[in-house]
Amino acid sequence: VQLQASGGGLVQPGGSLTLSCVASGSTFSINAMGWFRQAPGREREFVASITWNRSTYYADSVKGRFTTSRNNTKNTLYLQMNSLKPEDTAIHYCAADPTINTVRAGLARYWGQGTQVTVSS
Repeated sequence: VQLQASGGGLVQPGGSLTLSCVASGSTFSINAMGWFRQAPGREREFVASITWNRSTYYADSVKGRFTTSRNNTKNTLYLQMNSLKPEDTAIHYCAADPTINTVRAGLARYWGQGTQVTVSS
């Protein structure tokens, strides 16, 4: 399975951005997908996850501001980010695995290359 993330960029505080992650290859093995991020000098952290039947889970830091969704027909994962803050600045990665708990633990089998999100005025 290969994951290709896109949609990052520079946005002002309070703005919005939508990330996409397209999966290719043996996508039948994917049940769970998720988003992680890593800011400079910090460890990678969990952002959001979603199962095949669209059950979602979010980190407290993004709850109410970010929404993850997926289109199983298009093998695409999305992260809608609203009310962005400077502390959201990070490289954002998508991840996928047969098991949701593995994704949430940051131990997913498959990872995308990351897309940079910068929130600054």
